[in-house]
Amino acid sequence: MIIQWFPGHMAKARRLLIEQLQWVDVVLELADARIPVSSRNPMLHRLLGNKPRLLLLNKADLADPNWTSKWLANLRTSSPTYAVSATTGIGVKQIVPELERMVEAKQARQAEKGIRPQMIKVMIVGIPNIGKSSLINQLTGGAQAKVGNKPGVTRGNQWVRIHERVELLDTPGMLWPKFEEPDVGRKLAALGAIKDDVFDIEELSTWIIDWLKVHSPNSLLRYQISDTEVTLESLGQKRGCLIHGGRVDTLKAAQIFLRELRMGQLGPITMDYLSE
Repeated sequence: MIIQWFPGHMAKARRLLIEQLQWVDVVLELADARIPVSSRNPMLHRLLGNKPRLLLLNKADLADPNWTSKWLANLRTSSPTYAVSATTGIGVKQIVPELERMVEAKQARQAEKGIRPQMIKVMIVGIPNIGKSSLINQLTGGAQAKVGNKPGVTRGNQWVRIHERVELLDTPGMLWPKFEEPDVGRKLAALGAIKDDVFDIEELSTWIIDWLKVHSPNSLLRYQISDTEVTLESLGQKRGCLIHGGRVDTLKAAQIFLRELRMGQLGPITMDYLSE
């Protein structure tokens, strides 16, 4: 199964990002702690150039903490990186102090020239449904940004003050035109970054179940079925997804499975691994 999704508004978002990048001091990049590589847009490395970047592994409360620790150590060799949860607030208090540290040298140079301290301008970027709006709400203490539980809610860029010294430019979620590795598209779809109506939900759910059997069998224990026997059929029977003649509604079973996976009801899961 090959999954690709790059609607027109994402091409526009890319153009806006390029235009507005000149006005910001730091880029705040959000990735999904469960897929800390697959959820990073490879175009950003080229687009951002030498612009300072703070990487946040969001949804850390849903990821395997052991793998998160390993990923933090690995990713911090390239840029400041923190594990956060926009839902629970974990790690959010570290963000503004880190942003202030990242612009200290620039503001010191400006002070030498007699320039008064400026507001810190920050651009937040990430894939769809990564939690940018929820994070902004955590930082501001209120519903300052439109929040949705589906990809593509934020379509236009908007500035939000998140601190007395920090203004943040919210941007729409953006994917890239082609996923070179098929598993990247599957993982993004599995965790909600791609709209469900652009791929086969049953086929994807079967792929995830097979992946979990190999890499995280304990995640399937909630279904009280031998992990080798977990299928959409058996899961549907367990959940009562039956239609005429006692047959299983596998589409409904797949929808339930995906919802429970994304909400963390299968337990903490990380789907991107480091080479040992």
